[in-house]
Amino acid sequence: MLDHIRIGVTDHERSRAFYERALKPLGIGIIVEVTPETGGETATGFGKHGKPFFWIDAVDDPPTRVHVAFGSEDRLTVDAFYEAAMAAGARDNGKPGLRPKYHPNYYGAFVLDPDGHNIEAVCHAPA
Repeated sequence: MLDHIRIGVTDHERSRAFYERALKPLGIGIIVEVTPETGGETATGFGKHGKPFFWIDAVDDPPTRVHVAFGSEDRLTVDAFYEAAMAAGARDNGKPGLRPKYHPNYYGAFVLDPDGHNIEAVCHAPA
């Protein structure tokens, strides 16, 4: 089981603002901020219930693109994630909908963040 993931971003403030808006419908928010003044590199940890599990780190070089999927309890929240992410400046990479090639109840939405990372919200529950 994964405990957390970190991805590199080229413009930390832009990405911080993007993820703050895009992840809000999923109940995910900023838990911790790390800065050079606090003894680390610039990073933001997003999560729930006081536990950061999704981190963004400022990097100088373009990052290797990754795919991160956030679980959702219901399909309406997947839709809300997609709308929030698009409003925050994402590029569409797959509108909300069923993806039966994965399994009959796979309902997901995909967006590209400011660095081109493929970010998804997915619900596995039946409608």
